[in-house]
Amino acid sequence: MNTWGHSLRLSIFGESHGPGVGIVIDGLPPGEPVDFEAVAAEMRRRAPGRDETSTARREDDTPEILSGLLEGHATGAPLCAVIRNHDARSRDYDAKLRPGHADWTALLKYKGQADMRGGGHFSGRLTAPLVFAGAVAKQMLARRGVEITGRVVQIGAVTDPDAMRAEILAAKAGGDSVGGVVEAVATGVPGGLGEPFFASLESVTASLLFSVPAVKGVEFGDGFGLAAVRGSQANDELYLEDGHIRARTNHNGGVLGGITNGEPVVVRAAFKPTPSIAKPQRTVDAETMRETEIIVRGRHDPCIVPRALPVVEAALALSVLDCMLMAGGNL
Repeated sequence: MNTWGHSLRLSIFGESHGPGVGIVIDGLPPGEPVDFEAVAAEMRRRAPGRDETSTARREDDTPEILSGLLEGHATGAPLCAVIRNHDARSRDYDAKLRPGHADWTALLKYKGQADMRGGGHFSGRLTAPLVFAGAVAKQMLARRGVEITGRVVQIGAVTDPDAMRAEILAAKAGGDSVGGVVEAVATGVPGGLGEPFFASLESVTASLLFSVPAVKGVEFGDGFGLAAVRGSQANDELYLEDGHIRARTNHNGGVLGGITNGEPVVVRAAFKPTPSIAKPQRTVDAETMRETEIIVRGRHDPCIVPRALPVVEAALALSVLDCMLMAGGNL
C-alpha cells in the first residue's frame, strides 16, 4: 500500500531512475493558498548535489502540479505533483544484491519484477514528494499558529554540531558512511489532538516516519531514555499559568495517552548509515545465484542525515495536520 493518512491522505509513486516521482494529496481544504517560493526553499534543503557531504547526483526537484490547484489556491480536489528525474545513471547497477538495501527483500516480494535501479521505489528519492507535501502542510499549520522546526542532534557518535561535518567527511574519505539522529519540534499545537488507539498523534507520526527510507528508530520526548529513570523523573509535573494547565517539563514530548497536551511535540528519528559504500562486501548475484563480492558504484550520500532533516519536519507537519483535520473537519 502506498497510501497514508486519515482525513489527510497521501499516495506516493515513482522510482529513483524512472521518469519521475510524485505524490497525490487528498483532503486539503479548498481555498488554501500555496506559496511556491516557500515550497522551493523546502525542496532545496533536501535536494541532492548541493554539498560535498551529499551525493553528486543533481536534480532541481521542481514540483510540476497536475491537478488540485487553481490560481495558487487548493481547489479541494486531490493535489497531484510530479518531480521529474533528470540525472539518473542506471549503468551503475547490476544483479548483485547490495547489502543493507531493499534489493534482497524486493526480490523476495516482487519475484525480480521490481525496478531496483538506484533503489527504485525504495529509494530516498521518494522523500522529495514527501517534502513537497510537508511544505504545503507547514504553510497551512503556520496560518493556524503551529510552527515546525528541526535540527540534527547526532552524526554517528558525534553530538557536537561543530564536529558533525568532519565526521561525515571522514566516513566519505574511508569509502564508508555514517548515520545519525534528527529531531523535529512542533510548537503551538493545540491540546486534545489524536484519536486513540490507532490514530493517536504518536501512532500517526511514527507510521509516516517509519515509511521514510533508512529510519530505524522513532522516539517522542525523552523516548528510550525514560526507560532508565524513575517515575518521579519521567513525570511532567503540572502548574497553572493564567488559568491554563501547563507542564513544568516536557519529558513526554507533548503527548500523553496519544493525545497532545499543548506543550511542544518533540520527535526524533534515527537513521542508519547509507548502505551504499565503496568498501568490498560479500553478497549474492541474483542472476547466477552465486556468492560474490561487491563494491557499490554510483553517486551516494556518505550521510543522508542533513538532507533528511526537512523530511522529518515534513512528516511531523503532515501528521499534525492530519490530526487537526480529524479533530476539526475543514479547520
